[in-house]
Amino acid sequence: MDPVFQGASELSLDAKGRLAIPTRHRDGLQSSPGRKLVLTAHPHRCLLLYPAQAWEPIRARVMAFSSFDPQASLWKRMLLGYADEAELDTAGRLLISPALRKFASLDRQVMMAGQGSHFEIWDSAAWEAQIARLDSESGGLPPGLETFSL
Repeated sequence: MDPVFQGASELSLDAKGRLAIPTRHRDGLQSSPGRKLVLTAHPHRCLLLYPAQAWEPIRARVMAFSSFDPQASLWKRMLLGYADEAELDTAGRLLISPALRKFASLDRQVMMAGQGSHFEIWDSAAWEAQIARLDSESGGLPPGLETFSL
């Protein structure tokens, strides 16, 4: 059974750009053969962190995007162009490349939020802005979720 990632953690990047992954998530993230992870960019200016095994079908779908479609090419450039294979070090830290830190404006304080198959990694201020949008947008649930209840 594939791990399910949920919950949010406020974390700090060290001076070298390493992020200490919470202990409770390390085994699930390293469940792929070779313990590989994939970190890439998302157009909302956050990062996506996948176990390599969960990333593979997404990568295959993105690679199938038409190179003649300008919008598909933009997505392909972002998702594959920023994709970076990584491993946790012996202390459970993930090194985030300078290019990915710059893309997501990661400085010191970050939020790591579970999204089921993966995590999103946000600059703390950008995360707070996303959460504030829930309060300010009165549109309610997105289309197709009108009957959703908790």
